[in-house]
Amino acid sequence: MDRTQLADFLRTRREAMQPEDVGLPRGQRRRAVGLRREEVAALCGMSTDYYGRLEQGRGPTPSEPMLAAIARGLHLTLPERDHLFQLAGHHAPARATRDEHVAPGILRILDRLQDTPAQVITDLGETLVQTPLAVALLGEQTHFTGPERSTVYRWFTDPASRDVYPLEDQPERGRTFTAELRAAYARGGRGSRAAALVDALSSVPEFAAVWAEHDVDDKHARTKRIAHPEVGVMTLDCQTLLDTDSGQRLLVFTATPGSPDADRLGLLAVIGSQRMTTTA
Repeated sequence: MDRTQLADFLRTRREAMQPEDVGLPRGQRRRAVGLRREEVAALCGMSTDYYGRLEQGRGPTPSEPMLAAIARGLHLTLPERDHLFQLAGHHAPARATRDEHVAPGILRILDRLQDTPAQVITDLGETLVQTPLAVALLGEQTHFTGPERSTVYRWFTDPASRDVYPLEDQPERGRTFTAELRAAYARGGRGSRAAALVDALSSVPEFAAVWAEHDVDDKHARTKRIAHPEVGVMTLDCQTLLDTDSGQRLLVFTATPGSPDADRLGLLAVIGSQRMTTTA
C-alpha cells in the first residue's frame, strides 16, 4: 500500500468535485476547494475520521468493499477506480465484472434525486446504490452478499422478500424477475454469473416451474404497486434509465402529483427522515 500516493489521489479527486456534482448546496460561506472531507465520507458511507486518516496517509489498509464505496462516493471512472485499488495494495477488479462499478454520470443523476425513491441495479437485480427514500420504500438492499444480492434469488428463497408487493401482484412479479434472469442468461451464456444463479435456483421447485415456462416477454411494468407496512399500498410510476455500457438500470419511482399515492409517498419521506435523525 502506497499511503502517500493514495492520500494524494484521494485529496485531488475530492478537491476536483463540486457540491453541485453531488446535489449539495454551495452556500455563501463555503471556502473549501471542492468537497469537504465530511461530505465525501458521508457519500462513501464511512466515518469522517476513517476517511480523514486515509487522506492524511495514516489510515489502515482499506478492504476491497471499502475501496468500492470510495470509488462510488468520489464518482471515479473505471481507470481511476483501478488506480485506487492498486495504490491500496489490491488487484484492480476484473473488467469482466464492470457492472459492479456505477458510472459517474449515473451517480450524478442519482445525487439529484435524494428526495425521490431511486436506485441503481444490475441486470441480475443486484442493488448497488439507493437514495434514502428508496431505502424507506423498499428496504435496505445493498448489504446482501453472495447470490442473496440478486432480487430473483431472494424472491424464490426468502418468502419475506416478497412483502414489498401486494399478495395478488406477487405471481406476476416472480415471472418478471425470472424473465429478466433468462435475458441475462442468454446474454452471458454458460459460465456467466446469471448461469450460476440459474444453477443455484434449479433445486427450488417454484423457480423450476416458472423457468420451465421459458417466458421471455418483457414484463417490466411502468407502474408498480408497493405495499408499505406503515403508509399502505402505493401505485407508483417506475421509470428506467439504461446505461448501455454497463447494463445497469436506474429506477426512479414517482407518484401522480396531488394523488393519495403522492400523499403517502410524502408521509414516507417524513417517516424516513425521522428514522435517519434518530439513528444519527
